[in-house]
Amino acid sequence: MSTNRAELVDQNFTAFVSAGTLPESKTGLTLADAGLSPQAACDLFESQVMSRHLDITARLLKTRGESFYTIGSSGHEGNAVFGMSFRLSDMAFLHYRSGALFLQRQKQIPGSTPIWDMLLSLAASAEDPISGGRHKVFGSLPLMVPPQTSTIASHLPKAVGMALSIRRAKDLGLPSRVPDDAIVLCNFGDASHNHATALSAFNAASWAAYQNVPVPIVFICEDNGIGISVATPGDWLRTVAESKPAMRYMQCDGRDLASTFQAATAVVDYTRRTRKPSFLHMKTVRLLGHAGSDMEQQYLSNTQIETAERDDPLLHSARLLIEEGVLSAEAVLNLYESMRARVNRAAEHAIVRPKLLTPVEVMASVVPPKLAVDLPPLPDQAARERLFGSDWRYMDKPQHMAKLLNWALADILLRYRNTVVFGEDVAQKGGVYNVTNGLFTKFGPRRVFNSLLDETSILGTAIGMAHNGFLPIPEIQFLAYVHNAEDQLRGEASTLSFFSEGRFTNPMVIRIAGLAYQKGFGGHFHNDNSLAVFRDLPGVIIACPSTPADAAMMLRSAVRAAYQEQRIVVFVEPIALYMTKDLVEPNDGGWLQHYPDPALDIPVGEFGVYGDSDELAIITYGNGTYLSRQAAAELEAKHKLRVKIIDLRWLAPLNEAAIAAAVSGIKSVLVVDECRRTGSQSEALVTLLVERLATLPRIKRVTAEDCFIPLGKAATVLLPSKEAIVAAALEVTQSKVTKSKRK
Repeated sequence: MSTNRAELVDQNFTAFVSAGTLPESKTGLTLADAGLSPQAACDLFESQVMSRHLDITARLLKTRGESFYTIGSSGHEGNAVFGMSFRLSDMAFLHYRSGALFLQRQKQIPGSTPIWDMLLSLAASAEDPISGGRHKVFGSLPLMVPPQTSTIASHLPKAVGMALSIRRAKDLGLPSRVPDDAIVLCNFGDASHNHATALSAFNAASWAAYQNVPVPIVFICEDNGIGISVATPGDWLRTVAESKPAMRYMQCDGRDLASTFQAATAVVDYTRRTRKPSFLHMKTVRLLGHAGSDMEQQYLSNTQIETAERDDPLLHSARLLIEEGVLSAEAVLNLYESMRARVNRAAEHAIVRPKLLTPVEVMASVVPPKLAVDLPPLPDQAARERLFGSDWRYMDKPQHMAKLLNWALADILLRYRNTVVFGEDVAQKGGVYNVTNGLFTKFGPRRVFNSLLDETSILGTAIGMAHNGFLPIPEIQFLAYVHNAEDQLRGEASTLSFFSEGRFTNPMVIRIAGLAYQKGFGGHFHNDNSLAVFRDLPGVIIACPSTPADAAMMLRSAVRAAYQEQRIVVFVEPIALYMTKDLVEPNDGGWLQHYPDPALDIPVGEFGVYGDSDELAIITYGNGTYLSRQAAAELEAKHKLRVKIIDLRWLAPLNEAAIAAAVSGIKSVLVVDECRRTGSQSEALVTLLVERLATLPRIKRVTAEDCFIPLGKAATVLLPSKEAIVAAALEVTQSKVTKSKRK
């Protein structure tokens, strides 16, 4: 007998149906009990069989090198019910074992080709209608299923964000991509339930619902009792799930179509009617192992494996249909075999369809497509004067960065009706640094609101709201805090366009207070000087202003890029420059600036230039620009050395050709980077110069040390200083060889 479990499960179905040795019902429910018609039951069974044969075919094709994904849905086919019980307008965030659910959901669209579409995805064909051959995903724009890769609960926070957005759009009178009574479907596995990301989502949904905020989401935990090789203990999941505040818990037997349909009908009705979150615990089994490469015999006994295989949902469905006289055993077997032939025939055609073959083809969807939409008109002066109130009288006076950012946010919220600002302490308190001060009063709690102290739910909410047409401007309170949730940006937001060929996007502007130079305050958790986590994310724009006016104009450009180009923008605001007033001398007011006209912005990639020189150029950004401006004043006054300062402003994408042209012919280049020497922007800039310039200038770097930022006076000794920049400038230009420690 074969030891291939896929072959055995396949053979067992035929053998057990033929012999009539089918598993007994664990619920005793009939189709009539569940309100499931015979026709609907047959339709669901067909989707279950379809999913099973696609799993089997995927493994067969893998042995031929024609398929590249073998995590299947076998054992979870009961989720086909959810493809029927939820509407197409109920956005669905799916788990990677959602094959039958996805196939059944696709049947709601007349003329669709679910088998063909799935096979194109398995074969990584460029004609795959969602990812274009970039990954095997469940996703579809007509089905309202944003694509997911092999996610471990990372889709749950954005599902909560989408659920929160439905009522918010209605309250604000904004167009919604779903009806007012829509709900959200979000399924996942029992092992994923323990992941911090999942716990964050459950907590966020419960926290909001506990305060009577509508969160119409159905969490469906498909519990097969094992996470790869680690068993889920006893009643752990039920015990934990039942304890969640303001969330209805229900359970069903996912092997039994009647039980699953009955529970699905109840949970959908409850959530649609009450607008409250619910948790459906679906017990099932896992068949064929975790994936094709998984050898279950290493951690499960043959008895355990065979027991699960005897509980095959397809066998349970066959028993139900035969017992109730809907189908004969012969009809069940005919359906099973005809589906095998149908899938195999389609597979032979799918594997020869075109593949992605060039870097240009693969990268085509890294950056989302631009939208042919006009920007909203600028508000008139009267509206702005009413909005700014007492601040209006100060708008002709120079201000620091925090104030100009505040005014820029107010203008943005006034102009773009779909923008929302949220994060920790951003509402009544106005943020830790008062950057959002007064916005809550001006725009109300539906547009400016506090979040949980949970960066995962902040970014997840932003992604979900963006799915429903909002332009979120979430705030991460400190740069170091983003690491608690970086996968929401790395694994979810930044990949969405890529894995959907630009069909799905989640534009947003993520404001992050960060970088160092806070005069010893807070240590490394508040003085984090690393941007490396953002720099390797394809398609993400990174902004870092240095001057107050630049900050306001760049924030406008960031919002424009999100609004018209569907981009994700990370907007890093240097905390140490928020309140800075002086540049060279005390009380000189050299760093204060006037608020720029609302029509003005700074295009993405456009850098700032201060001074001119053919001797020395300094390339820098953020606090480095401030320090370099101080150093330039000293170099010219004391050493007669003129300096050209290039303030990058935009760290990604770098305008490489323009930067190279700006320093071409200059004898020396100094790169000043406040981030750590390893993994910092300075490495990319030096590489840029080496690769782009025909005649290489003398090049030197001034960076922070490869160390975390300590507390107190010791904080500054690791960072570039005015003195270190002066010394390095003299050294690289050979005006004077100076060895100097950072001060």
